[in-house]
Amino acid sequence: MPDLRIQVAAAKVLPFAAVPTIAFQLQIGNAVPAEAIHTIALRCQIQIEVTRRGYSSQEQARLLDLFGHPDRWGYTLRNLLWTHTSVVVPAFESTSTTVDMNVPCSFDFNVAATKYFDGLADGDIPLLLLFSGTVFYASPQSALQVAPISWELEAGYKLPVRMWREMMNLYYPNSVWVNLHKDVFERLYRYKVERGIPTWERALEQMLANEAMV
Repeated sequence: MPDLRIQVAAAKVLPFAAVPTIAFQLQIGNAVPAEAIHTIALRCQIQIEVTRRGYSSQEQARLLDLFGHPDRWGYTLRNLLWTHTSVVVPAFESTSTTVDMNVPCSFDFNVAATKYFDGLADGDIPLLLLFSGTVFYASPQSALQVAPISWELEAGYKLPVRMWREMMNLYYPNSVWVNLHKDVFERLYRYKVERGIPTWERALEQMLANEAMV
Protein backbone atom coordinates (compact mmCIF):
# COMPACT_ATOMS: atom_id res chain seq x y z
CA MET A 1 0.00 0.00 0.00
CA PRO A 2 1.45 3.43 -0.88
CA ASP A 3 2.89 5.57 1.89
CA LEU A 4 2.19 9.04 0.50
CA ARG A 5 3.86 12.27 1.58
CA ILE A 6 2.71 15.70 0.37
CA GLN A 7 4.40 19.07 0.70
CA VAL A 8 3.49 22.48 -0.70
CA ALA A 9 6.56 23.67 -2.58
CA ALA A 10 5.24 27.03 -3.80
CA ALA A 11 2.17 29.04 -4.75
CA LYS A 12 1.47 31.40 -7.62
CA VAL A 13 -1.39 33.48 -8.99
CA LEU A 14 -2.92 32.41 -12.30
CA PRO A 15 -3.22 35.73 -14.16
CA PHE A 16 -5.77 34.78 -16.83
CA ALA A 17 -8.21 32.43 -15.11
CA ALA A 18 -11.99 32.96 -15.20
CA VAL A 19 -11.94 33.84 -11.48
CA PRO A 20 -9.10 34.75 -9.08
CA THR A 21 -7.12 31.54 -8.66
CA ILE A 22 -4.02 30.50 -6.74
CA ALA A 23 -2.10 27.41 -7.91
CA PHE A 24 -0.42 25.47 -5.10
CA GLN A 25 2.49 23.34 -6.32
CA LEU A 26 2.27 20.00 -4.54
CA GLN A 27 5.25 17.67 -4.23
CA ILE A 28 3.85 14.17 -3.83
CA GLY A 29 6.07 11.28 -2.84
CA ASN A 30 5.60 7.57 -2.22
CA ALA A 31 7.84 5.93 0.36
CA VAL A 32 7.27 2.52 -1.27
CA PRO A 33 9.32 2.88 -4.48
CA ALA A 34 8.43 -0.57 -5.86
CA GLU A 35 4.80 0.47 -6.32
CA ALA A 36 3.67 2.24 -9.48
CA ILE A 37 1.09 4.96 -8.91
CA HIS A 38 -1.50 4.87 -11.70
CA THR A 39 -3.45 7.90 -10.52
CA ILE A 40 -4.54 9.72 -7.38
CA ALA A 41 -7.96 11.32 -6.97
CA LEU A 42 -6.90 13.85 -4.37
CA ARG A 43 -9.30 15.97 -2.32
CA CYS A 44 -8.19 18.82 -0.09
CA GLN A 45 -9.78 20.87 2.66
CA ILE A 46 -7.89 24.11 3.33
CA GLN A 47 -8.13 25.72 6.76
CA ILE A 48 -6.71 29.02 7.99
CA GLU A 49 -4.81 28.63 11.26
CA VAL A 50 -5.62 32.09 12.58
CA THR A 51 -3.89 31.58 15.96
CA ARG A 52 -0.51 30.93 14.33
CA ARG A 53 0.28 34.61 13.60
CA GLY A 54 0.20 37.96 15.37
CA TYR A 55 -2.06 40.93 14.59
CA SER A 56 -1.37 44.66 14.68
CA SER A 57 -3.86 47.09 16.20
CA GLN A 58 -4.93 48.08 12.69
CA GLU A 59 -5.58 44.44 11.77
CA GLN A 60 -7.47 43.87 15.01
CA ALA A 61 -9.80 46.76 14.12
CA ARG A 62 -10.39 45.39 10.60
CA LEU A 63 -11.14 41.91 11.98
CA LEU A 64 -13.65 43.16 14.56
CA ASP A 65 -16.60 42.00 12.42
CA LEU A 66 -15.11 38.50 12.22
CA PHE A 67 -13.76 37.81 15.71
CA GLY A 68 -15.25 40.51 17.90
CA HIS A 69 -13.32 42.66 20.37
CA PRO A 70 -9.67 41.57 20.88
CA ASP A 71 -10.40 41.03 24.59
CA ARG A 72 -12.42 37.98 23.54
CA TRP A 73 -10.00 36.60 20.99
CA GLY A 74 -8.93 33.88 23.41
CA TYR A 75 -12.41 32.42 22.88
CA THR A 76 -13.26 33.50 19.33
CA LEU A 77 -10.04 32.74 17.44
CA ARG A 78 -10.49 29.33 15.84
CA ASN A 79 -9.37 27.75 12.58
CA LEU A 80 -11.40 29.07 9.65
CA LEU A 81 -12.48 26.87 6.78
CA TRP A 82 -11.28 28.48 3.56
CA THR A 83 -12.36 26.07 0.84
CA HIS A 84 -12.49 22.55 -0.57
CA THR A 85 -10.82 21.60 -3.83
CA SER A 86 -9.56 18.56 -5.70
CA VAL A 87 -7.01 17.50 -8.29
CA VAL A 88 -6.28 14.36 -10.28
CA VAL A 89 -2.63 13.34 -10.04
CA PRO A 90 -1.40 11.46 -13.15
CA ALA A 91 0.62 8.27 -13.09
CA PHE A 92 4.21 8.21 -11.87
CA GLU A 93 6.71 5.42 -11.22
CA SER A 94 9.48 7.44 -9.60
CA THR A 95 9.49 8.21 -5.91
CA SER A 96 7.84 11.61 -6.38
CA THR A 97 5.97 13.92 -8.73
CA THR A 98 4.79 17.52 -8.84
CA VAL A 99 1.29 18.76 -9.64
CA ASP A 100 -0.50 22.11 -9.45
CA MET A 101 -3.67 22.26 -7.36
CA ASN A 102 -5.78 25.26 -8.40
CA VAL A 103 -7.80 27.04 -5.72
CA PRO A 104 -10.44 29.57 -6.87
CA CYS A 105 -10.69 32.54 -4.49
CA SER A 106 -13.89 34.39 -3.64
CA PHE A 107 -14.01 38.17 -3.22
CA ASP A 108 -17.46 38.03 -1.61
CA PHE A 109 -17.37 39.88 1.72
CA ASN A 110 -20.13 37.64 3.10
CA VAL A 111 -17.48 34.88 3.15
CA ALA A 112 -15.46 34.69 6.37
CA ALA A 113 -12.18 33.84 4.61
CA THR A 114 -12.48 36.94 2.39
CA LYS A 115 -13.02 39.15 5.45
CA TYR A 116 -9.97 37.60 7.07
CA PHE A 117 -7.66 37.96 4.07
CA ASP A 118 -8.74 41.57 3.48
CA GLY A 119 -8.25 42.41 7.15
CA LEU A 120 -4.53 41.57 7.07
CA ALA A 121 -2.02 44.27 6.23
CA ASP A 122 1.09 42.15 5.60
CA GLY A 123 2.94 39.03 6.70
CA ASP A 124 1.80 35.49 5.96
CA ILE A 125 -1.48 33.57 6.11
CA PRO A 126 -0.89 30.24 7.91
CA LEU A 127 -2.70 27.48 6.02
CA LEU A 128 -3.38 23.85 6.88
CA LEU A 129 -4.14 21.54 3.96
CA LEU A 130 -5.96 18.32 4.90
CA PHE A 131 -5.88 15.65 2.20
CA SER A 132 -8.11 12.69 1.46
CA GLY A 133 -9.16 10.73 -1.62
CA THR A 134 -8.24 7.54 -3.44
CA VAL A 135 -4.98 6.17 -4.81
CA PHE A 136 -4.82 3.62 -7.65
CA TYR A 137 -1.56 1.66 -7.64
CA ALA A 138 0.12 -1.62 -8.54
CA SER A 139 3.05 -3.53 -7.09
CA PRO A 140 5.29 -6.06 -8.90
CA GLN A 141 3.37 -8.90 -7.23
CA SER A 142 -0.19 -7.69 -7.86
CA ALA A 143 -2.49 -6.07 -10.37
CA LEU A 144 -4.21 -2.72 -10.01
CA GLN A 145 -5.36 -1.99 -6.47
CA VAL A 146 -7.31 0.82 -4.82
CA ALA A 147 -6.70 2.34 -1.40
CA PRO A 148 -8.17 5.33 0.49
CA ILE A 149 -6.12 8.31 1.60
CA SER A 150 -6.53 9.13 5.27
CA TRP A 151 -7.36 12.62 6.57
CA GLU A 152 -4.17 12.28 8.63
CA LEU A 153 -2.23 13.30 5.51
CA GLU A 154 -1.70 17.04 5.81
CA ALA A 155 0.66 19.88 4.94
CA GLY A 156 1.20 23.43 6.14
CA TYR A 157 2.00 26.49 4.07
CA LYS A 158 2.46 30.20 4.70
CA LEU A 159 0.73 32.16 1.95
CA PRO A 160 1.98 35.76 1.67
CA VAL A 161 -0.74 38.35 2.24
CA ARG A 162 0.87 40.36 -0.55
CA MET A 163 0.09 37.58 -3.04
CA TRP A 164 -3.63 37.59 -2.18
CA ARG A 165 -3.85 41.39 -2.36
CA GLU A 166 -2.00 41.60 -5.67
CA MET A 167 -4.27 38.90 -7.10
CA MET A 168 -7.45 40.74 -6.13
CA ASN A 169 -6.05 44.04 -7.44
CA LEU A 170 -5.29 42.25 -10.72
CA TYR A 171 -8.79 40.81 -11.13
CA TYR A 172 -10.80 43.60 -9.46
CA PRO A 173 -8.72 46.81 -9.65
CA ASN A 174 -9.89 49.40 -7.10
CA SER A 175 -13.20 47.59 -6.54
CA VAL A 176 -14.90 45.04 -4.28
CA TRP A 177 -17.91 42.73 -4.56
CA VAL A 178 -20.91 43.09 -2.23
CA ASN A 179 -23.58 40.38 -2.43
CA LEU A 180 -27.08 41.72 -1.64
CA HIS A 181 -30.44 40.06 -1.16
CA LYS A 182 -32.80 40.73 -4.06
CA ASP A 183 -35.21 42.88 -2.02
CA VAL A 184 -32.38 45.06 -0.71
CA PHE A 185 -31.04 45.51 -4.24
CA GLU A 186 -34.51 46.53 -5.49
CA ARG A 187 -34.76 49.20 -2.77
CA LEU A 188 -31.31 50.52 -3.61
CA TYR A 189 -32.15 50.49 -7.33
CA ARG A 190 -35.36 52.50 -6.77
CA TYR A 191 -33.43 54.99 -4.63
CA LYS A 192 -30.88 55.44 -7.43
CA VAL A 193 -33.43 55.78 -10.25
CA GLU A 194 -35.88 58.07 -8.43
CA ARG A 195 -33.12 60.55 -7.67
CA GLY A 196 -31.44 60.33 -11.07
CA ILE A 197 -28.14 59.21 -9.59
CA PRO A 198 -25.85 58.00 -12.41
CA THR A 199 -23.71 55.40 -10.59
CA TRP A 200 -24.01 52.94 -7.71
CA GLU A 201 -21.06 54.60 -5.96
CA ARG A 202 -22.79 57.99 -6.03
CA ALA A 203 -25.99 56.42 -4.68
CA LEU A 204 -24.19 54.82 -1.75
CA GLU A 205 -22.17 57.97 -1.07
CA GLN A 206 -25.38 60.02 -0.92
CA MET A 207 -27.04 57.52 1.42
CA LEU A 208 -24.02 57.55 3.71
CA ALA A 209 -23.91 61.36 3.68
CA ASN A 210 -27.61 61.51 4.58
CA GLU A 211 -27.04 59.03 7.41
CA ALA A 212 -24.20 61.14 8.78
CA MET A 213 -26.48 64.19 8.90
CA VAL A 214 -29.13 62.43 11.03
